Amino acid sequence: MIAFDTQSYPLNNNEWSFPVCECIHIIGFAFSIGTVALVDLRLLGLGMKASSSQLVKDTAPWTLWGLVGVVTTGFLIFFSDPVMYLHNQSFRFKITALLLAILFNYTIHRKAALADASGAWGKLVGGVSLALWLSVVAGGLFIAFV
Repeated sequence: MIAFDTQSYPLNNNEWSFPVCECIHIIGFAFSIGTVALVDLRLLGLGMKASSSQLVKDTAPWTLWGLVGVVTTGFLIFFSDPVMYLHNQSFRFKITALLLAILFNYTIHRKAALADASGAWGKLVGGVSLALWLSVVAGGLFIAFV
């Protein structure tokens, strides 16, 4: 096994670096999940009057940049204590949910939104998407408690 010296890791050497990185991580989630939620609410028949296809086109750059920020800062946070994270059930749940949410978002969700899906199909896609992204958030929140 490769030894990793967490004491020399930059996020562990400064009292401000980890909290700042965590804030950027959360802001990235707010952008990515917030923009996806707008589309989900539209698919559920709630929220804005704009079509889901227009919303997904308008929010796509914000969603992508939010995810880039989340993944980048996520790696930085992970390497602050990789052993702890790898043994944490909530972290493993979060990463699994995140991978499923990203996969779902850029396949089924995107196709349904661009087609302005309505009725039961639109509601199912919007509901599953919201559930996946809320699972990511819940998994992240519980990392500190497990």
